[in-house]
Parts: sequence; C-alpha cells; structure tokens
Amino acid sequence: MPDYGTNKKIISKEVSYLGRDFSSIRQNLIEFAKSYFPNTYNDFNESDPGMMFIEMASYVGDVLNFYVDNQFRETLILQSEEKKNIYEIAQSLGYKPKTASPASAEIDISMNVPAKQNGSGTYIPDLSYGGVLSSNSILSSTSGVEFTLLDDINFKVSSSLDPLVIEVVEPSSGVVPTEFKLTKKSIVKSGKRKSETFTFSSAKKFDKLVLSEPNVTEIISVTDSNGNKWYQVPYLAQDTVFEDEENSSTNDPNLSQFQNDTPYLLKLIKTSRRFTTKVRGEDLKTELLFGSGVSDNPDEEIIPNPDNVGSSLGTGVSKIDETFDPSNFLKTKTFGLAPSNTTLTVVYNHGGAVEHNVISDSITNQNDVTFTISADNLDSTKKSTAEESLSFTNPKPASGGSGEEPIESIRLNAASTFNAQGRSVTQKDYITRVYSLPQKYGNIAKCFIVQDEQLHQQTEKVIDSTTGEVVDQVNVSINPNPLALNMYVLGYDSDKKLTSINKAVKENLRIYLSQYRMVTDAINIKSGYIINIGVRFNIITKRGYNKNDVLFRAIQKVKDYFSIDKWQMGQPIVLSDIAYQISLTDGVASIVPPDVDNPNKDIVVIENKHLVADGYSGNIYDIQAASKDGVLYPSKDPSCFEVKYPNSDIEARVVGDF
Repeated sequence: MPDYGTNKKIISKEVSYLGRDFSSIRQNLIEFAKSYFPNTYNDFNESDPGMMFIEMASYVGDVLNFYVDNQFRETLILQSEEKKNIYEIAQSLGYKPKTASPASAEIDISMNVPAKQNGSGTYIPDLSYGGVLSSNSILSSTSGVEFTLLDDINFKVSSSLDPLVIEVVEPSSGVVPTEFKLTKKSIVKSGKRKSETFTFSSAKKFDKLVLSEPNVTEIISVTDSNGNKWYQVPYLAQDTVFEDEENSSTNDPNLSQFQNDTPYLLKLIKTSRRFTTKVRGEDLKTELLFGSGVSDNPDEEIIPNPDNVGSSLGTGVSKIDETFDPSNFLKTKTFGLAPSNTTLTVVYNHGGAVEHNVISDSITNQNDVTFTISADNLDSTKKSTAEESLSFTNPKPASGGSGEEPIESIRLNAASTFNAQGRSVTQKDYITRVYSLPQKYGNIAKCFIVQDEQLHQQTEKVIDSTTGEVVDQVNVSINPNPLALNMYVLGYDSDKKLTSINKAVKENLRIYLSQYRMVTDAINIKSGYIINIGVRFNIITKRGYNKNDVLFRAIQKVKDYFSIDKWQMGQPIVLSDIAYQISLTDGVASIVPPDVDNPNKDIVVIENKHLVADGYSGNIYDIQAASKDGVLYPSKDPSCFEVKYPNSDIEARVVGDF
C-alpha cells in the first residue's frame, strides 16, 4: 500500500498488456527496462546474465497466458477439447449426449381369440378375450439381445394409426371358424435391463446417486421403499409431469364413450418427487440428481414473503437494503424433494451397439412379459389358451444401433437444442408438436393454425337521413387477436378416412400442448372441415394399347395423387397437375375435357360430394365459385379436400384412340 503520510511521490508506470506470447512479452520487458531503468540495466545482449531473468519472466508469462486461453476455450462448446468439459457444457445447454444408441425394430405381436356369432349369424372374433400387453415388457432375439416394448398393446381396440389385423385360424375340421388371429404392430428398442438399490439416511440438499453401468439409454422407473414413484424431469424446477390412465367409465365417465378411438387419457400431475439425469464425460456413467427439499415444515411457512423476510430486517429506510441468505429458501420443494430415510430402486436399460441390429424374424423370445386379459365372466380354458397364444416376430431387421455419439455431433446438437429451448414458437413448431402426440392418446391426421380474430362491435349516434332523428348505428369490425391461435385438427377413422376428432383427443391434446406452448399463447382447438370431392376426366389412348388397362392405370394415377397422406388443410387443387399425372400413364395419348356438366371446359372436372346418406361429410361447397384459372381453392374456414371413396368417386372414360 502507498504511504500517504509521507511526501513520497507515487510514480505511475505504463504497462503494455498486448504481448501474450514469449517474444512479445520479452520485447515488452526490454522496452520497460529501457524506459524506467535506463541507468540500472542497459546491456540487453543475449549473453548477459540479466537477459536470463527477462527471458525466464517471459517464459512464465507465456505459460500463464497459454493456460488462461486454454481455460477460456474450454468454456466454449464449439472450441472445447476436453471430453469432460464438452459433456458438462452440452448438458448445461439442455442437451443430453448419447453414450450409446439402442437399435429399434418394428415387431408383429399376435394372439388368438375364440370366435363367436353376431346377430346375423356371422362368425367374428370375441374381443373380450383380447388382452393388454404392458409397455416395458422384455423380449429377446435368438442371439440374446434384449428388446423393450415402448407402448402398451391393447387387442380390444383398433384405430387407423394402430390397426388390428384379423385373420381366420383355419379349423382342424369343418368350415366353421373356431379362432381368429389378432395382430398388431409396435416398436421395441434394445438394451439390457438392470435394477439397483440405493439407501438414503438423512436428507441432503441436491443429493445424487451414480448408476454402476455406463451407457444408460433409459430410466425405466424409480420407486422408494414406501411404494412412491419418482418422476424424471428435464430440469428440477419443472414440477409437472405427464401420466396416463386407461379411458374407462371409472376413470372418466364423460370421455369413456370414446375409448375405442382414444384408449388412454393423458393427465398432467404435479409432483415433488422428481429427479433429473446427468452423464459424466470421464466414465460415461449416469448420475441422478434430486431436489433440495429437506425441511419438514410446510412450504407455505418458509417460502419468501413479506412476513418472514422483511420482519427480520428491522424498520426504517437505513435497513431497507439489508441482505439475507437465499439458501434459507432452498429447503422448500421448489426444486423437488431430497430422498431421506428410504431406499430407492432404480430400473434402467443400458447398452447399445451395432451388434444390436439383429436380423429379421429373430425377436421371438419372451423374457419378462406382462400380459393380462381383464374381462369378467370368461371361460377359464379359452382364456388360458388365448394367453398362451401370444407370439412375436420382427419382419424386418432391427436398425439404428450404434456406440457413443461423436464429439462433433454433441457440439452441434447442443447448440441446436439451446436455440430451440423445447418451446413451440412458430406455426411449424406447433404443428410438429401436434403430430408427435403418441397415438394411444388419439390420432391427429391434419393440423392447421391461424391467428385468432375477434368481432369488435361499436355503437355510435347518427342522424337518420329520412326522418332526421338521432339513431344508434352499430359498426362491426374484425380485429386480429395477437395472443391467441386457432388450431384446426382432423383425425382418421378406422378406414383411414378423415373425420372430426372427439372430445377425449382434444382434451389429451390440450394437456400435451400445455407443457410446450409459450406463456402468452392461448390455443383454441377446433375441428377442421372436410370437403369430399369426386373427379371426372376423359382420355384418348394410343393405338395398340388395351383401353381397359390404360384406363385402369390412369385412374390409379389419380388415386395416388389424391392419397390422403399427401393432402393438408388449406392445400388447393391444381387441375393441370392432375392432368400431368394422367399424361404420364403409359398408353395415354391425350386428355379431353368432359362434355357433361362442364361449363368452363375444364380438362379435369371436380365435383362436390356432400350427401350424408351416402357417407359424406355433409359440407356443401361451391366448386365453380372457388375455381379460378384452373385452380380450385379451399374455403377460408380451414378445410381439407378428400376423395373418400376412390373406387366410385373417380370416373374416367376412353373417348377414342390415336
């Protein structure tokens, strides 16, 4: 410290901070000595002993600068070299690096159920014997690789996205079927199942445990010794998680009427028993991190509020800037509970490699399968036979299995995840999120989003030009509502035809989106409109071709063009595109505009099919008014065109050959 009690002069010396390597630091030290110690030391020859001290100081400065630069580089995800640091930074940005990638495969799951007669005397499968195969059931391939079932399989229901294939099991004698084979498809993922237990004594804030196996791919369940379930969350501040329940009259009397199309209801529950995971870069083991709730007092007694914070700060303005220890409030359940005086059982899958990509028809063994037939008053012999008939196979090879994720992929994926933040911001974000709703909560086939609009009604006084009296005039305007979105959705029926979705699916979708929407966004979920259409066209075939074959192929081209998978709400029909597809048919020489009910002489005629009695939607649409320059535009109300019955709604004729 300078002595301010004396008359000593404080000298300020200029120091250069620009030199960071050995030569620059050395030169700066020489210049510093020349400037401030010209008479003390002025021999800067390489052989002079004084230069040894200057160069040693330059060496130390160079080393220190190297480590400063290196440490700063290690804090940047795109420049970091240390694997441990890359894993730490990636997870701080919200991305969990993949230590191993499991293989996945589509499997056929089959069971046999007895036959029964319906009212008309026809034999149909008795679905009361259909069972439910629980998710997380374990299968294995003939080579010993274990696979886990991802979703529940319910043989009692069928939908367009989860169809139930029914086949007759040929009877050993006679022609009356006695059994039907039910088949469903599902996805399995590879990985070895393991269970570990961890004992906790007194509660400790942000306690953690480390799983013994590296390359953990999925946490199946975490339960304590009291039977309580602990939930995995992306971060400890999130206190709500998804939970599902079977759509039954017991669970929800109002929505159970839709249980055939929506077998499960999605629920959002609030829980303090939660944890998050972290992967250690040095050994690729997974840590489970728990919350900070260690207090026995109710949260409302210790959460910061004017009573328990300001009361200890005294009175008066002089005390208003007093500080307090924020860690006092980390004992609440804000970040979840810390386990105490209990034993946690952790069940997880680990492992993943190229060797998990097993060949087709090899996933056939049942290791640990939970399969139940819960209907009452069933024949015990038939029930036992149905349970024993459960079988599995994978028609195609498993794929996707690989080892540890490359470092460069972790860098790029982490940067992308941080930008996305897991939120739905744009219209495409919402649409992608809607399509990712698991099918067991209901299928969403089409989604379209527009900004909400509100009617604004304003009354003003005006003078009637006829009577001269002052009267009220009502002006109505349409104003956009920037804080609300209208989401129009459509689903599929069991025949993969467009249909309005039911209340159960809308409720599941509402709960699902609540976790991803922006705080300021309000979403109104509405049913879209279906415009059923028919198509007519005439062709001239080339000589030497079979007219019926050419006509069949041309109709097939139109069927493929109007495949409902290719159409979205708000998509117009371009007649020239249809004509072009027809012209690509081998044997078609020309396309001729139909001469019946075609006032505009369109090359392809589109007609509205709307009669409810014929199975159509009932929506009447003015095709002529909506057509302009060979383009048929959909309505302003979000709608989707559909050729519902292609075999009858597409009409074509051969009017000659060339």
